[in-house]
Amino acid sequence: MKIHKVGLRFAGASSLVLLASSFANAADPSTAKKDMMMSGMDHSSMDMSGMDMSDIDHSDMDMSDMDHSGMDMSDMDMSDMDHSGMDMSDMDHSGMDMSDMDHSGMDMSGMDHSGMDMSGMDHGSMDMSGMQGGKAPADARSSDYSNGVPYGQYGKPMMMGDMPLWGVSVDDLGYQFDEDQINYEVGAWYGVDERRLSLRSEGSIQTEGDKEIDSLTSLSYWKPLSIFWNGEAGVAYDTENDKPAIMAGIVGTMPYFIETDARAYLYSDGQVRLDLGAEYEWRLSQHWVVIPEVGLTAFSKEDSDNHITKGFNEMDAEVRLTYETFSRQLAPYVGVSYETALGSARDQRRQHSESVDSSSLTAGVKFWF
Repeated sequence: MKIHKVGLRFAGASSLVLLASSFANAADPSTAKKDMMMSGMDHSSMDMSGMDMSDIDHSDMDMSDMDHSGMDMSDMDMSDMDHSGMDMSDMDHSGMDMSDMDHSGMDMSGMDHSGMDMSGMDHGSMDMSGMQGGKAPADARSSDYSNGVPYGQYGKPMMMGDMPLWGVSVDDLGYQFDEDQINYEVGAWYGVDERRLSLRSEGSIQTEGDKEIDSLTSLSYWKPLSIFWNGEAGVAYDTENDKPAIMAGIVGTMPYFIETDARAYLYSDGQVRLDLGAEYEWRLSQHWVVIPEVGLTAFSKEDSDNHITKGFNEMDAEVRLTYETFSRQLAPYVGVSYETALGSARDQRRQHSESVDSSSLTAGVKFWF
């Protein structure tokens, strides 16, 4: 029985020591903060509007399961709180009312947003009507936000896409030695990226005999149709037939960078002419370029007065070796050209004692500015 009484006294003393230790830990704020587990707490009805939590360290607090849907935190001062170790991955803030919170004094200059995932954010309901841009308000001092200050001697600035530009290109200006004639193909344009006015002329000038000039000149409206294709529509005049025509065409780049053009001409007498062409630049080096080119011409009906037959009439091909100089704006060349009649046009040329096939050495220059 003595031993039993001693054991009871020892157990009672131990209990008192443990109880005192618990009260001591509860009295120490630093110890209490470290041991707080708030994962299962329901804060939906808590009013924390007047609480001062500026000196509390929340680095080890686990708040993953806390429900803050009904918390009113409008007047809380949390300027000195350390949240570096808080795990808030599972917190539900969907019902929190933060409409009255004042963020005007918050210093967020040192915040690191590099790891933030905002891919699921919905900005569809954001109101950005107050941002500057577009037309000025009715009561603004000036409609262009210049505040009445003039632009100076250079005028109002504009975007490059809105600035009208012009250009001239001479794709071919060469002499055919065997045919004794000068071939040319010249183009000029004026406008912007979305629309242009284009002038184009191609043909040949005989250097012997009656020095006849055969040319096809067109004035058209140019507009991009897609990334690689442009459309043209306008009027044209053919000196060989001595007739005006309405022109429409498509010019662009095919796969493998093949420059392609297709133009149709409707003459005043109902004749339709179709010109097809393709060209490729085979670059040997930064300056040396080989350019093969081929063209086809077809007509919709026969015209014996102008030695024209229905269908494809002729094909011309040329291969040129060019050397680009002066930032590739000037390129002299030498080459070989070949021309042949097709279909019924071969018999018609024989009847008029004209050559069916012809070839010639060529030399010339191409440039643009």
